[in-house]
Amino acid sequence: MHHYLGIDLGGTKTEVAVLNADSEMLFRHRLPTPANTYPAILETIATLVQQARQSVGLATSTPVGLGIPGCVDARTGLVRGANTQVLNGKPFLKDLETHLKCGVRIENDANCLALSEAVDGAARGSALAFAVIAGTGCGGGLAIHQKVWSGRNALAGEWGHNPLPWPSQDELAVPRCWCGQTGCLESWLSGPAVAADHYRVTGEHCTAPQLVERAGQGDVAAFNTLSRLKDRLARALAQVVNLLDPDVIVLGGGISQIHLLYDGLTELISRHTFSRAVDTPVRPALHGDSSGVRGAAWLWRS
Repeated sequence: MHHYLGIDLGGTKTEVAVLNADSEMLFRHRLPTPANTYPAILETIATLVQQARQSVGLATSTPVGLGIPGCVDARTGLVRGANTQVLNGKPFLKDLETHLKCGVRIENDANCLALSEAVDGAARGSALAFAVIAGTGCGGGLAIHQKVWSGRNALAGEWGHNPLPWPSQDELAVPRCWCGQTGCLESWLSGPAVAADHYRVTGEHCTAPQLVERAGQGDVAAFNTLSRLKDRLARALAQVVNLLDPDVIVLGGGISQIHLLYDGLTELISRHTFSRAVDTPVRPALHGDSSGVRGAAWLWRS
C-alpha cells in the first residue's frame, strides 16, 4: 500500500503526518517552528521527516509534500510571498531536496487545505473547491477535480491580498499590509485584524478568541465586531463566487472556528453576487487544523 508523507510549515508549529491510501493517519507529530532562522527550519523539517520514516518504516526515498505560507516562484525557484518571511528569496525546494535526499513538492498552505478537503473532507466530490485560511494571516486556494490549481504564476487563490470589496468610507482608512498594498483582506479577516478592528472601534485590546467568548456571554461590543467580520467575509466571498462560482467554499484557520459566522452567511453572500440567488455552501474544514498537513501529503497522490 502506498504511503504519503506531508509537512505543514506554519508560523508557530511545523507538523508531519503519514497517510495511507485509505486516508488513515498512521503518524503525526509537531515541533515549534524556529523563529527567523532559515537553517533551523531546514533542520526541524529533516528531524520530523526522519521521525516519520522511522515510525512507519518508510524508505528514505519516500517523497515529501510540503505546505508553506507562500509559494515557490516557477521562474527563479525562490520562495516569495511567505508570511514566514525568512523563507522569502531562499531556494527552499532545492535546499530541502538536498537535505532530505528525496523528491519534494511544495505548495501554498491554502492550496493544501483545498486539496485535503476536496479529496476526503468538506468539499469531497466537488469539481471546484475554494478554500480559505484565515488565522494569523489570510489566504485562499483552489482544487479542481481533486488536484491543486496554482496557476501560471503560482498566484491562483491569493485571495487574502486582494482589497476588501465595496468598502465603506471608514474601511478606506486602513494600515498598509505587510505585502506593500493597502486594504488587503488580510488586513480585515485575519485574527490580528479582527482584534485591531475591535480596538479601533472600542479602544479595548481583545484577541479574536476572547471576542468569541465575550460575544457568547452577551457582550454587545464583541458581538458587533464579529458581525462586522461576518459582513466583510460575505463581501469577500461574493467576489469569489462572481469570479469562480465554486461548488463549495471551505473555511480553515482560527477564524473558521467562529460558529456564528456560518448562520445565514450564504444569504449574506447573495446580497453582493451578480445573480443575487446563489446557494453556495460555506463549510468549516472537516479535518480542522490537520487539513494542511493532509493536503501536503496528498501532493504525491498523482
